[in-house]
This record gives sequence, structure tokens and C-alpha cells, in this order.
Amino acid sequence: MNFIPFPNLQTDRLLLRQLKKEDANSILFLRSDAIVNKYVKRPKTDTVQDAIDFINKINNGIIEHDWIFWGITINGNPDLIGTICLWNFSEDQKIAEIGYDLHPEFHKKGIMNEALNSILNYGYKSLNLEIVEAYTHKNNEASKNLLFNNGFHLIEHKIDKDNLDNIIFALELF
Repeated sequence: MNFIPFPNLQTDRLLLRQLKKEDANSILFLRSDAIVNKYVKRPKTDTVQDAIDFINKINNGIIEHDWIFWGITINGNPDLIGTICLWNFSEDQKIAEIGYDLHPEFHKKGIMNEALNSILNYGYKSLNLEIVEAYTHKNNEASKNLLFNNGFHLIEHKIDKDNLDNIIFALELF
């Protein structure tokens, strides 16, 4: 998989674009805010430098073809409001995991649904993915509803060994 040049994705309301250093304050917020991280088990980002380091790590991973990671913005406004990614690709590159987060100010506005549909379309048409998986906390009703509403189904027998509170969903794209 080659993500160079970076595939910006446009929807009716959104531009999904590569992260840049100027997004550091937004990344700091997304990775440290209690509401955004209520159901996420990940290292907390404490400083702007931590956020810059994260952005550099993400962009290096794109160059290395480890993942593809978009910043979510509203068309005409460069401010980052969330992120969405495909990562943890299977060895045959037919399965990927999706991850996402969104500033609470933009919850319940259909933004993540729009971004998710764009990413699923990209994964199917450009990456030839067959299955996309999503790991979400068992109590994260908003995330579960997003997944169910987009055709994902619960994989009851699969366990996230890194977080036993997660449940795993999958969507077949073929």
C-alpha cells in the first residue's frame, strides 16, 4: 500500500486531510480531553510537544505504509475537529482496523458518520479491503450505534486482549 501522495478525501461537509504540526493544540485536546477519552485506553497526551511527537509518529507511519490517518475538518475551516484512521492491516492487506475520535462540540451532528462512509469507500475502492474491524468499549453507545448504523456486526467470539472492556465489530466490504 502506498499513501503517497496523501489521499485527501472530500465529502459534502468535510475535508479529511493529513495531520500537520499546526494541529498540535487540537491533537492535544483530542488525546487528553476526558469526554473524548472516556472509553479509550491509550497513553494520555500531556503537552504540545507530546502532540507534535504524535503527529510526527503518525506521518512517519503513513510514509512507512503502516497506516493511513486523516484529520477531520469542516470544509473551508482548517481547524481539526477529529481524526479517523485505517491501521493494523492484516498480512495480506485485506483486513484493517478503523479508529476515530471527535471533538464533543461536534457530536450528534452526523460528522463521524460522514467521515466513516468516506473512509469505508476509500478502503474498498482504493485499498481493496475486504473487511474493516472496529474495537470499541462495550459501554460506548454512540460508537456502537455508529457502527450498527453503517452495517457493522458484532463479532461475539473475538476478544481484544489489550482491553477486555472492548467489543469488536466487523463490516464486509465485498
